[in-house]
Amino acid sequence: MLNRIVLIGRLTQDPELRYTNSGTAVATFSLAVDRPRLNQAGERETDFIQIVVWQKQAETVAQYLHKGRLAAVDGRLQIRSYENKDGQKVRVAEVVAETVRFLDRGENSARDTHSNAGMQRNSSGMNSNRRQEVPRPSFDDDPFADDGPMIDISDDDLPF
Repeated sequence: MLNRIVLIGRLTQDPELRYTNSGTAVATFSLAVDRPRLNQAGERETDFIQIVVWQKQAETVAQYLHKGRLAAVDGRLQIRSYENKDGQKVRVAEVVAETVRFLDRGENSARDTHSNAGMQRNSSGMNSNRRQEVPRPSFDDDPFADDGPMIDISDDDLPF
């Protein structure tokens, strides 16, 4: 048997973090995932999928993911039912995430990390609200540039 869901989409709201009676963290959020094909009107439709994350990963998701952030979720589909206040049986489909990956840096990541880095003192010694430009790494930068000399590998050395 196999029950595996892999999704990539954007959060529709900030995650909601709660704790069970035993103190286990649980976060819930909704992920907007575009369908791969256009509808008859030529428009792309979107599914809004409920995600549940548990334990330490729930706290991390609640701390760093926010509405609009791009995320990948790997988990399993869960169908559960409960009785609402009116006594009606309600069925809910949700993805229980095993892994959540943050796929973008987010708008506030540099600002959150360096909250005081942009503050400057003016001539009177008071802090001004002008922000200094904080250099951001480029995705085009080679992360292995300072790892030493290049290794020459021929195709004959590769096992595949």
